[in-house]
Amino acid sequence: MKSRALNRVFMALVFLFLYAPIFLLIIFSFNAGESSVVWKGFSLKWYGELFRDRLIMQSVYTTLLVSLLATIISTIAGTFAAIGFYSMRRRVREPLMTINSIPMMNADIVTGVSLCLFFVAFFNLWGDFASWINSIQSLVYLPTRLNLGFGTLLLAHISFNIPYVILSVGPKLRQMDRNLVDAAQDLGCTWMQAFWKVILPEIKPGIVSGALIAFTMSVDDFVISYFTAGSATSTLAMQIYSMTKKRISPKINAISTLLFITVLALLVIVNIREARQERAALARQTGKK
Repeated sequence: MKSRALNRVFMALVFLFLYAPIFLLIIFSFNAGESSVVWKGFSLKWYGELFRDRLIMQSVYTTLLVSLLATIISTIAGTFAAIGFYSMRRRVREPLMTINSIPMMNADIVTGVSLCLFFVAFFNLWGDFASWINSIQSLVYLPTRLNLGFGTLLLAHISFNIPYVILSVGPKLRQMDRNLVDAAQDLGCTWMQAFWKVILPEIKPGIVSGALIAFTMSVDDFVISYFTAGSATSTLAMQIYSMTKKRISPKINAISTLLFITVLALLVIVNIREARQERAALARQTGKK
């Protein structure tokens, strides 16, 4: 009993150490004063200042646009990639799934730096190619200079979101009866019709979970965005980082509170969906027995 009580106390202290700074940040986001130590009364002043800040609102717009586009594209690409993996032989599929897991296990700074170097190398090659094309014809002019910006930021987010979608959709495909697709095609369906009417309804929960995870990862990302966005594009996480270099403004508390609540809400939705899917699968298995 004593050891169990000590374990609970230790666990409570660990959670207090992890979440006390976040709770203090949330509390002082409603502080009427500028101090992060002295409480001067409840106020929504800093949230009003936050929504009137043009740079912050622009970064919020960029973050949401990149996250939505990256989520849509990576969900489509990841779903079809998962179906491709599912159709492969096990000997071929397992090495490819291991490669697919590398971006998730890799450090963000390694991924960010490698993508930045890749884009820079591609831009140099493109400059030489565009110059050569422009020198031999005059009908179409190709730009010889490309820079990091919104396009490279979007490609970077798509690249690190696709593995999460594949891992979310893959288990649903393995749970599906392979004979369903064959039966649909024997009854006259094309492969695409079988996909829409048979495969998609079966893997829809995995697609939704993968999309939610991808959106959460995009909204929350800083390191990879920092190396691939360039100087003209800024996400919300990058804007918060640039604000901390100057005088610490209470608006940072308000931004961080909203970001924390958004990510927390998405994670709760994902976990609730997974719990419901597990209960539904268990109920189906119990019913069959």
